[in-house]
Amino acid sequence: MTKKRNIIVGQSGGPTSVINSSLAGVYSNAIERGFHKVYGMLHGIQGLLDEQYVDLSTQIHSDLDIELLKRTPSAFLGSCRFKLPEIHENREIFEKVFEILNRLDIDSFIYIGGNDSMDTIKKLSDYGILTGQPQKFLGVPKTIDNDLALTDHTPGFGSAAKYIGASTKEIIRDALGLTYCKPMITVIEVMGRNAGWLTGATALAKTEECEGPDFIYLPELPFDLEKCLKKVRALLKKKDSIVIAVSEGLKLADGRYVCELSGGADYVDAFGHRQLQGTAAYLAGYFSAEIGCKARSVEFSTLQRSASHMASRVDIDEAFMVGGAAVKAADEGDTGKMVVIDRVSDDPYMSSAGIYDVHRIANEEKVVPRDWMNREGDYVTKDFVDYVKPLIQGDYQPIMVNGLPRHLVLNKRQKRK
Repeated sequence: MTKKRNIIVGQSGGPTSVINSSLAGVYSNAIERGFHKVYGMLHGIQGLLDEQYVDLSTQIHSDLDIELLKRTPSAFLGSCRFKLPEIHENREIFEKVFEILNRLDIDSFIYIGGNDSMDTIKKLSDYGILTGQPQKFLGVPKTIDNDLALTDHTPGFGSAAKYIGASTKEIIRDALGLTYCKPMITVIEVMGRNAGWLTGATALAKTEECEGPDFIYLPELPFDLEKCLKKVRALLKKKDSIVIAVSEGLKLADGRYVCELSGGADYVDAFGHRQLQGTAAYLAGYFSAEIGCKARSVEFSTLQRSASHMASRVDIDEAFMVGGAAVKAADEGDTGKMVVIDRVSDDPYMSSAGIYDVHRIANEEKVVPRDWMNREGDYVTKDFVDYVKPLIQGDYQPIMVNGLPRHLVLNKRQKRK
């Protein structure tokens, strides 16, 4: 009797508007390549340890379901932020994972996620090789933060950048209509702990009919509060509406987060990451108090990672591509690798899937290059904008029902335990 070849796939970390397109790519390619079953971990590796998983054939029944899945935001299977220990610290947890994988006849383990998720792939692959296990372990990139090493960009970033650019334009238009009585300062807070890729995307709002934000501050450079105040004062003598974009992870020269000045950043997750919030609110209050004009803060918050109605076609197609490429790599015997996106050309824009050793990617962080920020450190350069623009192109229209988008939702009655 031929041994069954099954695949298991999970999603981890903060979701994106295209993470499920990668899941669709994994499922579709696995079926085409003759894998017997495709299991989905419910809530990633943490759910798998609790033996929470589902046979995806009970969830995906048609090509229409695949199309719905590609357009569905958040993590269809559920996500987690669970840090595997080092192998020498707790071998029992690895033994439990592999006991479950062997019981399910798992040939390949695919994890869709960001930096911390690639750490999971690295550790599982290392343990599998150490103990002679047969499974292959492949990572599929996912993060709106665009901070994974060795890949030109990450699925999720392009759609988030598209949403941020469009929303910034709308905020600028809104502010211009409210300055008849007195000037106004608007501070936009964008996600980004150590890397300013998303905040830099507010520069996309600078178009033929829109001036774009006046200042953009990224976390790669220390933030000088008094210097910024001086610039804002000077600019208010020339215009009535000022829009400033800041990263949530903006830090002062002494290493403190700006949001800590108002008492934020108390919660710490399993990976030691502080939850950052309140940067824009603090700055708006500060400017209002110092200058005496109206100031407001706007946080895009989870909207920038869940706005599937604004997803870019390039992003959805590439997310699907890397999911399928991970299955192909596993089927051809690769393990301990992550699929990457290689930019082939800018005009016309073309990309392809590559593959790199996950040990070169896990726990590394790609930040915005210094020469993609201007000398003053308060804006991004043309090189930055030229890098992002191809990634926001095209639309993937939602499948509308009664005026609202239809999504594919997990049927929990089919859950296995």
